[in-house]
Amino acid sequence: MKDNRTDTRRTRTKLVHGGTKRSQWGELSEAMFLTQGFAYDSAAAAEARFLQAGEDEYIYARYGNPTVRMFEERIALLEGSEDGFATASGMAAVNGALVAMLRAGDHVVAARALFGSCLYILEEILPRYGVEVTLVDGTDLDAWEAALRPDTKAVFFESMSNPTLEVIDIEAVSARAHAVGATVIVDNVFSTPVYSRALDQGADVVIYSATKHIDGQGRTLGGVILGTREFIRKTVEPYMKHTGGSMSPFTAWVLLKGLETIDLRVRAQTETAAALARRLAGHPALAQVIYPGLTDHAQHEVAMRQLGAGGTMLSIDLAGGKDAAFRVLDALEVILISNNLGDAKSIATHPATTTHQRIPPETRAVLGIGEGLIRISVGLEDVEDLAEDLLGALSGL
Repeated sequence: MKDNRTDTRRTRTKLVHGGTKRSQWGELSEAMFLTQGFAYDSAAAAEARFLQAGEDEYIYARYGNPTVRMFEERIALLEGSEDGFATASGMAAVNGALVAMLRAGDHVVAARALFGSCLYILEEILPRYGVEVTLVDGTDLDAWEAALRPDTKAVFFESMSNPTLEVIDIEAVSARAHAVGATVIVDNVFSTPVYSRALDQGADVVIYSATKHIDGQGRTLGGVILGTREFIRKTVEPYMKHTGGSMSPFTAWVLLKGLETIDLRVRAQTETAAALARRLAGHPALAQVIYPGLTDHAQHEVAMRQLGAGGTMLSIDLAGGKDAAFRVLDALEVILISNNLGDAKSIATHPATTTHQRIPPETRAVLGIGEGLIRISVGLEDVEDLAEDLLGALSGL
């Protein structure tokens, strides 16, 4: 695979054409190779491929597949990484990136504000195998400095946290981590590959749940780990292919179609999210509107420097707590109640009782996940319909 950083085509062109491989029939749309195995011309050819598979040679779908490879190459082009490995889900990517590189005795420093499943891996799974984990306030650079040690192997954080939308300074944290030789692993879902420049800002490894904006239409689960060719092929691939977390060819084909339109979708969703945040700011029923694009956001400057936009997500905190949150959710007519995000359909979530329910209440309080908090993933509907829906639901309070 060529060095994707040297590709001079612009983003939307890469998203339509990047990584495409055509068969002898010259199909226009990417081919879906629904096969788990591959045939060889001879026993000697099979032996040679198992010894060293070539650029377009495949052994078994758990190891690699032509359709999956097209997705890996296209998302790597978008992110500006040397390589990528596609996984069965976003959490398979998080688990794969961490577990593939860690051993008993290693130390990890991670931001405390994380999705519940990420916390489960850090607090429950890694310690079982002798990995020490230290959790810090991700926005506090002094806390990172204090927690990092000479034996710290990796740092892990969401560049924009779920659901409180804290924005972590990738460049500053990476500089501190690299000073002790640690690998920087960034879960970049909320930032999206459209706005992200995480690798340029110092991250070594970037993870996406492709279920979110990359598919963006609620159809499939998927994930991807992006980084240097050496990390992907020498560290991630051996672990993933032997433990079975690989992506299916059908999923890869769906995600290739999603990548063709992700730039258009995410920019439209961001424009709408910003407009809604401005409309909701100062509403008497709300204790707070959380949106990185608003100047009163605690990390607004970091968000603008790091992403250049506020993103597709916003959160509102209702002064009336859980009762008020449930009343608003039940009054919504356009926005759907669900726990997904990054979808063409706008979605509202009550994190304290769903996605972050299993986190102890005292920990949720520290993270700012109150009973009145509603996370909103802004879709592609008309901004006026969404504004009327939200303001109408709030008026009922």
